[in-house]
Amino acid sequence: MNYIKHLTGFFEKVVIDKALNPTHVSLYMALFQFWNCNRFKNPISINRDEVMRISKISSKATYHKCLKNLHSLGYINYEPSYNPFKGSHVILFNFSEDLKPASKSERKLKNEPLIEPVSEQALNKSCTSSETSTEQAVVPSINYINKTNISNDKNVANLNEQAKKIEDKNNIQLKNQKSKEEKSSAKKEEKKQPTIDEIKSYFQENNFPELEAQKFFNYFSSVGWLVGGKIPMIDWQAAARNWIINSVNFNHNTDTTPTNRAKNLNTTTDKNYAEPL
Repeated sequence: MNYIKHLTGFFEKVVIDKALNPTHVSLYMALFQFWNCNRFKNPISINRDEVMRISKISSKATYHKCLKNLHSLGYINYEPSYNPFKGSHVILFNFSEDLKPASKSERKLKNEPLIEPVSEQALNKSCTSSETSTEQAVVPSINYINKTNISNDKNVANLNEQAKKIEDKNNIQLKNQKSKEEKSSAKKEEKKQPTIDEIKSYFQENNFPELEAQKFFNYFSSVGWLVGGKIPMIDWQAAARNWIINSVNFNHNTDTTPTNRAKNLNTTTDKNYAEPL
């Protein structure tokens, strides 16, 4: 079979057939590729996923609709298989005969399947280079398609497994990040404000009066326990120690008594105010 003449005849039919659209042509070319791989022996065994991948058809409904349209319009003979372990059969017609005129006695019916009748004895013979039966031609086609399907299924399974691993990894990372955020928020919640009793006890442990503890509590309570009015207090005990140190220095610098001020006015020599300046 001359596939160039066949395609020429097919496209001549496509030009005058207004019922076809680009999706029909794409599907037929995919089926033609399967037919070519089967050395133009009919029927061919097809797999839906593989044909959809080659024809670039993404919708199953569109695939089945176009396949039935090609069957009803006489481009193919579609024999669906409802067995998931067995592919459907498709018979393609030879359109190369439509290009050359033939006598009425030799003219064959148009769209006649390329299946040669064979005797029962020929079916039982082994496959040789000079003689091949129809049944023997069908089996290699099915085996070829099945091998292709198994390879594609393995590739799809590997891609699905890799996608699942990546998704699981992302979920683990998100879970760990969420756990860290929860721990961080829990730690922040644990840093509660100290009570007046805790502050008094801490000041007494450092031999500091209870009055200063009350001042410390009142001051930081008024500013919302913020250091400098901006930063939240992390360690109130460290702030209490600074309060004690600053309080001691402040009391030491301001420790001036009236006795000391009087001593500063005493002089060792008497001043004579009658003398001119």
